[in-house]
Amino acid sequence: MKKEDTVMLISAEGFEFVIDKKAAMVSQTIRNMLTSPGGFSETEHGKVTFPEISTTILEKICQYFYWSLQYASGKETEFHIEPELTLELMMAANYLHT
Repeated sequence: MKKEDTVMLISAEGFEFVIDKKAAMVSQTIRNMLTSPGGFSETEHGKVTFPEISTTILEKICQYFYWSLQYASGKETEFHIEPELTLELMMAANYLHT
């Protein structure tokens, strides 16, 4: 996979998730960050840092992005969310418009 086909999402703790750009585009916020004109660093480097989102939550969000793509293509499976992650995950999802 070519570098321009991937995006690096960086958690508050500095953990880096390299995912398909198509998966990241599930988020309206990330889509705007990566496609906005004006020479923003996210657009130029394909890296987005989330200083308010923990590694555990960002990992679950990345899983959701891939699940969402599968669901949109007709593969209906459950997406399990641990109860202890629910509140943080909802706040992150709200921010990311997912």
